[in-house]
Amino acid sequence: MNLKFSKILIISFIFLNFNTNINAKTLPSSFADLAEKLIPSVVNISTTQTITTNANPFPFQFPPGSPFEDMFKDFGTPQQRKASALGSGFIIDAKGIVITNNHVIQGAEDIIVRVDGEKEFEAQVIGADPLSDIAVLRIKSKQKFIPVKFGNSDKSRIGDWVLAIGNPFGLGGTVTSGIISARNRSIGLSRYEDFIQTDASINVGNSGGPLFNMDGDVIGINTAILGQSGSIGIGFAIPSNSAKRVIDQLIKYGETKRGWLGVRIQVVTKEIAEVEKLDKARGALVASVAEGSPSDKAGIQSGDIILEFDGKPINEMQELPKIVAETDVGKTVRVKVWRSGKEISKKITLGRLETSEDFRAEAKPKLNKNTYIEDLKIEVRTLSKQDVNERRLPKGTTGAVITKIDNDSPINYLKVNNIIVEAQKKKIKTVGELDLIVKSAIKSSEKTILIAIYNNQNQRRYIGVKLN
Repeated sequence: MNLKFSKILIISFIFLNFNTNINAKTLPSSFADLAEKLIPSVVNISTTQTITTNANPFPFQFPPGSPFEDMFKDFGTPQQRKASALGSGFIIDAKGIVITNNHVIQGAEDIIVRVDGEKEFEAQVIGADPLSDIAVLRIKSKQKFIPVKFGNSDKSRIGDWVLAIGNPFGLGGTVTSGIISARNRSIGLSRYEDFIQTDASINVGNSGGPLFNMDGDVIGINTAILGQSGSIGIGFAIPSNSAKRVIDQLIKYGETKRGWLGVRIQVVTKEIAEVEKLDKARGALVASVAEGSPSDKAGIQSGDIILEFDGKPINEMQELPKIVAETDVGKTVRVKVWRSGKEISKKITLGRLETSEDFRAEAKPKLNKNTYIEDLKIEVRTLSKQDVNERRLPKGTTGAVITKIDNDSPINYLKVNNIIVEAQKKKIKTVGELDLIVKSAIKSSEKTILIAIYNNQNQRRYIGVKLN
């Protein structure tokens, strides 16, 4: 009996010891050693750029039609000021190659990188890619730096421990921990999205900083947070495997070279799958084919459903652009499509997205020319999707961004970068619509029009504008 009890006791002890070892591996007692090793490779980034504003020196605004408007209108002349922004980054080469987000350095005139919380260096941009929101910098110094290396983000699993290190609210060298909350997230910020979601605290200023696994390898670039007030336990990072391809191209060429099919696609709904006699809703439906594109030359047609690309099944529509973009330009791939109730195969030699007519046409709205609205005496441009994302405006917001205001404008109390979203209770989609509504009001002898704006703090308000 005693011998039997002893055996049970030994087995119980072994099991308890095994269980303890497992818990020790999954639940670290401290991140101190890992953080101490990684902090010297994480940098704080500060940038400056010149902003032109129609400054109002008063803590209030004169109402439209006030007799004080003319008296003080000269105080509202456009002024230039220096604006600064903060972000994070990390060193991947001893020679001082730094990775960050494109939105951290976009439009910057000066970039200062602070290493290990002490030494400051100037940096220059090697290459930047707005589509993936990645930028590569080089520190202007012959000093040797401590780099970190990329890990394999595909091996990261939901529930894995992660560390985020960065510069939230200017508080450099801040370390937070959490787990991977989800994979393959799409939140509508950019064309190619496959975010890692984490509950490690990420705030304003963390952008561009690294997300580390427990081996000290970078598995993500912290890019976005959900909500504007700070961390609510939902942050997003670009996976390292997606980022590394872009980074390698930016370092080698100073630009990206993405594969291009030349099709516009849409979601395959359950109803579409039934009509096309497809077993279930999957793939990407070809809405149109660009003339002279790789797909056009290969015989892809509108109405085809792309089921497989280069051996990779397309389960959902949004998977296709990412897979195509990560395929080498000039590579010939086999594409399986569903057409007229059966599966057929096509060979397509990929073109380059950045040199395609599709890409140029898509880029045009981002380079909107200013239009002068004579009756309001302001210059405006059409609000772009990029503006909506950068300003964190409600999705679907449209309007006209004010770029210049004449001194004798009837709305010279507004500011540059205010956005006109409505006129006479009609939603503004283009600058042409705004101009038309104002002209129509003048022709009908209306003395005042009602406009709605977002100010530079993203507060929406209505204003009655007296027309001359």
